[in-house]
Amino acid sequence: MKLTALETYIIDLPKRRAHNWASKMSTPIGSHLFVKLTDDDGHVGWGESPAIPTWGGAHMRYYGETPETARLLILDHLWPAVTELSPLEPVALHAAMDGVLKGNPYAKAALEMACFDLAGRALGVPVSTLLGGRVRDRISVCHSLGIMEDEPALDEAEAAVAEGITTIKVKTGVDPERDVRLVRKLRERVGDDVGLRVDANEGYRTVSEAVQVTRRQVDEAGIFLCEQPMAGAQALAEVAKRIDVPVMADESAWTTQDIIELAALGAATTFSLYVTKPGGLHRAREQATVAASLGFVSDIGGSIEMGVGNAANLHLGAATSIATLPSVCPVSTPAPFEHGVAGNYYTDDLITEPLRFEDGCLLVPDGPGLGVEVDQEKIEAYAR
Repeated sequence: MKLTALETYIIDLPKRRAHNWASKMSTPIGSHLFVKLTDDDGHVGWGESPAIPTWGGAHMRYYGETPETARLLILDHLWPAVTELSPLEPVALHAAMDGVLKGNPYAKAALEMACFDLAGRALGVPVSTLLGGRVRDRISVCHSLGIMEDEPALDEAEAAVAEGITTIKVKTGVDPERDVRLVRKLRERVGDDVGLRVDANEGYRTVSEAVQVTRRQVDEAGIFLCEQPMAGAQALAEVAKRIDVPVMADESAWTTQDIIELAALGAATTFSLYVTKPGGLHRAREQATVAASLGFVSDIGGSIEMGVGNAANLHLGAATSIATLPSVCPVSTPAPFEHGVAGNYYTDDLITEPLRFEDGCLLVPDGPGLGVEVDQEKIEAYAR
């Protein structure tokens, strides 16, 4: 098996509503790079990258990418380096990509994801099997509320819970008083049986502000998790010492080295595990293995992927023992749309069949590769 052909597309899907967070208040979701690979036997694989220019680590540690920059780097650097390689050999694939390009994990993840999809289809096995096999067949869905007005947020949370959601994630970090008020109102609206977690996306300015807001949210709403309240692992460590709920690292958890640093500082015991941040499925599994040895647990994170990238998230979660926390994995569904609001951020998708959503969970696709089929006509319709 050798890679022989590459196609790239930048896709814009229609959104159900705006979805913003503290470090991304103007760039819309839903503009993603797609990669289509073909091998010398005619097998096809798809990859997706939700690259965002404002997404990176603290203090310029990791840089933002865009669909356009990721595509350019794939075409000019990564593709020439991997042409003729086998998609069955991710270690060699990453060595080749790293040899011609430093960093830029979102570009690498799109190409590598397509290789995993292609390899699974060629062998007739799911991607989760290529990652070591499943420890679960479903992922509990956490519904995310972006930075939005109180009443629409409350109504959406209530509707999502009625559809089976058991955990709500609230984007915070822009207005401390709003952050406390909204989670208190959410607790009153959805009751005590729904888990509430907050994610400030590095938005708080000082340790004191982050600690005071989080303590009030614990006291008034019983939140169970505080995600990335500030920028940088050292700041997370200072917050973690002063609050009574776990701190989750996201922007501070891109690589295996980041996990080691977080553990050494006592900054977090949970983190958001992505396919894309470490540069692909293979590197994500490496990161999870290191994290497991240090006693971490995780969710499966992302940037509101469409059906291809979301399927990759599910396969990663299925094959990762520490991925036990409810995760913001969209309920990817093509139009005509009959599903409600739970896990729904777009009004259409590129996959031909909806992912299965049962009892608040997404079931991991069973088919070979990523287990989803891409509608080429929709690719053409939404491409720019």
